[in-house]
Amino acid sequence: MHRYVLKRIILLIPVLLGVSMLVYCILDLAPGDAADILAPDDATLEEKEALREELGLNRPVLVRYFEYMWKLLHGDLGESYLSPVSVWSAFTQKAPNTLKLGLASVIFAVGTSLPLGIYAARHRGSWKDAISMILAILGLSMPNFWLGLLLMLLFALRLGWLPSGGADMGLRSLILPTITIGTGMMATLTRTTRSSMLDVIRQDYLRTARAKGVTEEVVIKKHALKNALIPIITIIGTMLGGILGGATLTESVFSWPGVGRLIIDSLNGRDTPVVTGCIIMTTMFFSVVLLAVDLIYAFVDPRIKAQYASKSKKGGEKKDGEKAATA
Repeated sequence: MHRYVLKRIILLIPVLLGVSMLVYCILDLAPGDAADILAPDDATLEEKEALREELGLNRPVLVRYFEYMWKLLHGDLGESYLSPVSVWSAFTQKAPNTLKLGLASVIFAVGTSLPLGIYAARHRGSWKDAISMILAILGLSMPNFWLGLLLMLLFALRLGWLPSGGADMGLRSLILPTITIGTGMMATLTRTTRSSMLDVIRQDYLRTARAKGVTEEVVIKKHALKNALIPIITIIGTMLGGILGGATLTESVFSWPGVGRLIIDSLNGRDTPVVTGCIIMTTMFFSVVLLAVDLIYAFVDPRIKAQYASKSKKGGEKKDGEKAATA
């Protein structure tokens, strides 16, 4: 299994190179640059050109990109154009807020979707199943920013129960953005749970367990759910991996001080180092989470663990055979 982990880590290198180059080039193609943002309104063309030269923006984009990647190889994500802080400092200041919001959203989604999906599967074809799927489709159809605005109008402006934005009021500030992000996740996970449970519930070994007198609750929780976890874990892992970059619109709607809002503000200010650095860190986080999900498969399903072991064994036998042939 360690060879598989090492292979995935090595494959992360071209992914990061491709993502960083794509972001850097797209930002360079957009009209304007950071000098237009930083320069005073009455600045002359000569003053703007002097500012571009100071920031290094007058050089070709590929030169700036390779210089940036050279610094990145030495652990330097660069300096922000718009504020006197490093990209690493800006990212680490905002990342905990985004992780807090993302984890709360995933907990909300998992806590609501698993019971709802299991309930729909157990009552397949009935009106209870239909209502569960209608709720899931509604949650999947509503855009996050639209749902967030509706929740803000109702609970913040009309009723005054919760704050409309920011993170100054602790858990109360977390409720509305959590529901906004978690609703879409809940809808997807509910449908996945229902489909996965339906595939398992029809298996013969569950009929045998029921015939032996095992209660329906034990059959569902101990036998069916455990064997239906693989696709559910995949969806949960994708949700976790997309935490850092997936909450961008919601963070903007609720003025949540996270990585998503930092990226939006940096895009508006043409702060290329901050945008590129944040997306690189987000890509790394996403890749690490997906790798962790693949490894969790091995603990949930012994068959997958056996596949990892057989691959490692075949690799070792191949090397032994090559050594013997060489000898």
